[in-house]
Amino acid sequence: MKSMKFPKRYLIVLLTFVSTCVCYIERVGFSIAYTVAADAAGINQSSKGTILSTFYYGYACSQVPGGWAAQKIGGRQVLLLSFVLWSSTCFLVPLDPNRVTILVVARLLVGVAQGFIFPSIHTVLAQWVPPHERSRSVSLTTSGMYLGAAMGMLVLPSLVKFRGPQSVFIAEAALGVIWSFFWFKYATDPPRSEHQKATATGFGESLLPTKASQKIKVENGGTTARTSEIPWKRILASRPVWAIVVNNFTFHYALYVLMNWLPTYFELGLQLSLQEMGSSKMLPYFNMFIFSNIGGVLADHLITKRIMSVTKTRKFLNTVGFIVSSLALMALPIFRTSAGAIFCSSVALGFLALGRAGFAVNHMDIAPKYAGIVMGVSNTAGTLAGIIGVDMTGKLLEAAKAEYSDLSSPESWRTVFVIPGLLCVFSSFIFLLFSTGERIFD
Repeated sequence: MKSMKFPKRYLIVLLTFVSTCVCYIERVGFSIAYTVAADAAGINQSSKGTILSTFYYGYACSQVPGGWAAQKIGGRQVLLLSFVLWSSTCFLVPLDPNRVTILVVARLLVGVAQGFIFPSIHTVLAQWVPPHERSRSVSLTTSGMYLGAAMGMLVLPSLVKFRGPQSVFIAEAALGVIWSFFWFKYATDPPRSEHQKATATGFGESLLPTKASQKIKVENGGTTARTSEIPWKRILASRPVWAIVVNNFTFHYALYVLMNWLPTYFELGLQLSLQEMGSSKMLPYFNMFIFSNIGGVLADHLITKRIMSVTKTRKFLNTVGFIVSSLALMALPIFRTSAGAIFCSSVALGFLALGRAGFAVNHMDIAPKYAGIVMGVSNTAGTLAGIIGVDMTGKLLEAAKAEYSDLSSPESWRTVFVIPGLLCVFSSFIFLLFSTGERIFD
């Protein structure tokens, strides 16, 4: 490994980055393709919200099992299985808004399969990435989500226009298969680190078992076996864990509402055509990509140069990101032009991504050995945010349509954006009070 010019851990991080990029192309792609197909079939906003939120029910069910499976079997294998399952589903299922049962089952299956992805990725990164590279590595990996969303918003509307909504499913399945091939060919488990400090932080573990037979010395000079179990009670009762959970919920509430409903906001709220908006519609997600990596590099700089402690760094970036995002979200319906809406949504999503250098990397600060488990717990909350936020937004818009006759007025959308704005303020306060950058789980 030492003789390699390009360290293997960099390849692993790059592949996990591409994996999140492909996953979010799939998520954005479905919302775009389904919106077009549903509008053509005369499906109302409430029903659209129900279908769009179905994915998150499956996604919520597999978060903690995904962390457990990655812990017991290995993140590398579970990640590959996840991609094979959701890619196959996309390839086989027709996109027909009138065939509700098939569509619901398919979205549940895709949600379950993709629910294993982030716990697996966090397990893999906790094994491969040393502590001083964690912020930028996790930020780069998660920034793939935003680049994928940006690419989806840029390319897929045209694909839908010229090849039809079903073509999006085929393209997404092809991307999933291609990534699976490269992961199968190049990804490996890490060598066990012999460096004491690295091992103590959980870096370099070749396997992070649910139960491990660990040999310990006894008085007569022999050895005995000790069983190491996941400290579920301590994890679920931990205030720093719940600080992460609350912020994960808020982050994904805002992200999923915007991801699933921005196409509708542009089309019906601002009377704009996605096809005619050109590249500007991808800017909010591209901004997330940029700010996510800025946050990761800045966090590692502040920590390694001893400008701030790990705890202060996490709290600082989380607070700045969420407060600025809150202001932009609440201002969004005020702007009635394409440029104003793009600017506000770009600021909101960009600073949310900056905040991930606070709460999202914190999984590996407090529990490097159980990063996949803690990620599974917190991402369950984030997924519940998708279920609640996406579905409730559809109902809010249906009620607004009944009151204002259409969705072109700012009043129709104000509550939609104020709710995540207020959640950002609340969750940043919780993170300031209860989070820590110290390791609390051995």
